[in-house]
Amino acid sequence: MQVKTLSLYHIIKEPTIKKEKTPVIFLFHGYGSDENDLFSFAPELPEELCIISVRAPYPMQPSGNAWYAIYFDTAQGKFSDDEQAIESRDKIAVFIDEAVQEYNLDADNVTLLGFSQGTILSYAVALSYPQKIKNVIALSGYLNEDILADEYTTNDFSGLNIYCSHGSVDQVIPVDWARKAPVSLKKLGITTSLNEFPVGHGVAPQNFYQFKEWLSSRI
Repeated sequence: MQVKTLSLYHIIKEPTIKKEKTPVIFLFHGYGSDENDLFSFAPELPEELCIISVRAPYPMQPSGNAWYAIYFDTAQGKFSDDEQAIESRDKIAVFIDEAVQEYNLDADNVTLLGFSQGTILSYAVALSYPQKIKNVIALSGYLNEDILADEYTTNDFSGLNIYCSHGSVDQVIPVDWARKAPVSLKKLGITTSLNEFPVGHGVAPQNFYQFKEWLSSRI
């Protein structure tokens, strides 16, 4: 494992099977977590992948990080800082270009894997900049259309593949929120479905093996 900075702090696992062009997967953790969380997937992911796990840019107290702030207000309830989310969206887009160049990766074979808040950002990056992304694995998150690029509906999504999953008893992000994503994506010409598992806000083993198989056939 190497530790690097570039514009976003990250850790990296080089592929154990070398190809002429190296496919890459970027991992984006959830609210209050860090780059080590999803990196636990690394030993089980396809061996030809370069795996880059990214730390969100906003540190939290006493520990952890966020892609954007979530506020708790008695009048409005829980709400997100969409301006920060848009900043993170664009930071990720820049970072992807940096990493592809720095590590000599295949710019045409980029996968994003997000969990929770990391999924919300993965959707935002992929739909705002689909020319940069081939695959998205969207775990336990939802599509926030308020943080997508202006006029994103005019983008070409023909090369974009999306896998979505969610826990059917998720107490953090209701599954009903996640179910809206495939409906919205279909309007953009992206065909997918929501894979539901009988768990809370987490990734069941069968969920992992399902998305691993999905990814293996697309890299």
